[in-house]
Amino acid sequence: MRILVTGGAGFIGSNFVRYMLDSYANYSLINLDLLTYAGNLENLKGLANNSHHRFVQGDICDQETVETLMGSGLDAVINFAAESHVDRSILDASAFLRTNIAGTYTLLEAARKHKVARFVQISTDEVYGSLGPQGAFTEQTPLAPNSPYAASKTSADLLVRAFYHTYQFPAVITRCSNNYGPYQFPEKLIPLLISNALREKPLPIYGDGLYVRDWLFVEDHCAAIDKVLHHGKAGEIYNIGGNNEKTNLEIVNLVLDQLKKSAALIRHVQDRPGHDRRYAIDAAKIGSELNWQPRVQFSDGMRRTIDWYVKNQDWVEHIRSGEYMRYYEKMYDHRSQTLQEL
Repeated sequence: MRILVTGGAGFIGSNFVRYMLDSYANYSLINLDLLTYAGNLENLKGLANNSHHRFVQGDICDQETVETLMGSGLDAVINFAAESHVDRSILDASAFLRTNIAGTYTLLEAARKHKVARFVQISTDEVYGSLGPQGAFTEQTPLAPNSPYAASKTSADLLVRAFYHTYQFPAVITRCSNNYGPYQFPEKLIPLLISNALREKPLPIYGDGLYVRDWLFVEDHCAAIDKVLHHGKAGEIYNIGGNNEKTNLEIVNLVLDQLKKSAALIRHVQDRPGHDRRYAIDAAKIGSELNWQPRVQFSDGMRRTIDWYVKNQDWVEHIRSGEYMRYYEKMYDHRSQTLQEL
């Protein structure tokens, strides 16, 4: 199988690339990433000489680039490429509208034109809005996005749905809960807490810290996407969750306990606008139809995640300093294929 992975230098995308290369010896992956602030080629360290992985620096909004890749003979597209940080979308939503909506449309139109047999749109539980103290999001939950980021992902999902119903385009949508694990950009909650605690810096917690999220280890998410890629039904939506509802305070205290740091580092800060109180995913559909279940227990996943950040503090420092941007010039300028070589 020949697969285009967009956003494959980001957190979940790079973990998926590694997962697929480890799982399928005869698959070839083309990895398209613009390398914005969250796309980091250090996430792909060790793959530069892998003949089954080809990196292309490019924009999913660039029609010429996308057309060239789609015309190179693909079996599937997995679209991870997205602006994803809620706080950034509140400050300025323009990049979210461009990448998440216009970029998804560009991919869909080119994939349809070139008759790509499978298109997997990676979405988020945030399209459903906020939950009360009970219940969980199902695939039938009405869409009610509450942030510019969530609205942009909802718009992209509706485009994918429209392509399936209008053109019988073989697309599938996945909606996941909060991911955690190695290579996550350190503005996100868990890596931010870990990296700050290691440096004895304050750990900022929004409001009362009782916001609830369902946490999913990234490796389990990759396994779920693998199931959807190979066995998901066109036109369907599959929720992917970890069955690990935790408040932000529970998360910060777990990090402090494992790192043996003082709770005095916790700082409650002003809440962000429109903060959704609780998310929870009902993943029964993907469990019953595709035989997927999360395998990594939260305590084990957190231990593995914290251990990775402890052992890879240089990775975090490269991001803080901007050094990771120079990694491309050092390692990939002469190795990433041009469009004409694909």
